[in-house]
Amino acid sequence: MQEIAVETFGAMAKTEKIAFILEQVRLCLDRQDYVRAQILSRKISPRVFDIDPAKEKKKPKEGDNIVEEAPADIPSLLELKRIYYELMIRYYFHNNDYLEICRCYKAIYDIPSVRENPAQWIPVLRKICWYLVLAPYDPMQSSLLNSTLEDKNLTEIPYFKLLLKQVVTMEVIQWTSLWNTYKAEFESEKSMLGGSLGDKAAEDLRQRIIEHNILVVSKYYSRITLKRLAELLCLSVQEAEKHLSDMVVSKALVAKIDRPIGIVCFQTAKDSNNVLNSWATNLEKLLDLVEKSCHQIHKETMVHKAALKV
Repeated sequence: MQEIAVETFGAMAKTEKIAFILEQVRLCLDRQDYVRAQILSRKISPRVFDIDPAKEKKKPKEGDNIVEEAPADIPSLLELKRIYYELMIRYYFHNNDYLEICRCYKAIYDIPSVRENPAQWIPVLRKICWYLVLAPYDPMQSSLLNSTLEDKNLTEIPYFKLLLKQVVTMEVIQWTSLWNTYKAEFESEKSMLGGSLGDKAAEDLRQRIIEHNILVVSKYYSRITLKRLAELLCLSVQEAEKHLSDMVVSKALVAKIDRPIGIVCFQTAKDSNNVLNSWATNLEKLLDLVEKSCHQIHKETMVHKAALKV
């Protein structure tokens, strides 16, 4: 069944082809053949699920192959969309690709039948929130995080709205208090749609919180001692240095550690041209402020003199 190239069958209905390929993907995932599952899944473009079947129907021209109607037991295009993304979640779950898992849940969440039923969209939205927090920081993750925060349905699950706000806000998060608050919710995911968040999820969540805290510190400090950094992160000096080094290697931030003195510098090295340009800009701003201040003083003096004459 894996060898059949069903996409070459011109007379077969589109939904029947998609259903067949999805069954091939499912069999590969059941056999843990993830490479073949990925190859087969690429035969289906996600855009195909957004096409309106009613608009797509055209009268066949002379010489065209007649496309057969799909059998009655073949699911509709929206049902196939859900099956497709559920299979892709299984595939990305194998690689712990949290951002892609989140995008798959987001696609399921946007299906009209799911949106209309709170019993279906609440577990899906919970999963979206968890995987957004678990995903490493990058522009796509940040964009999804902000768009999810604007979702009005998030008010139905205030715990998760608060969690996303904490991650977005540039403030240090205390890991122990966060874990104590959300531990029960984290473990309750096992009994919900999609099952548990994974064996490494708790460890990765702690890692994401540490990374968030380091980014916060780098924003507010230009230089800081390793000891103080470790205190803010609630880690030992060795652990803080390791996490910071990992982020520098992954190019998440720019930092240099002076190990003999024990100081971390978050400033980037500037060349002479950049320094002179910044000085020139600052002087220009200062002169603008002086000019505006003189204008305001002159204005107030004229108003005061006019009031005295009256």
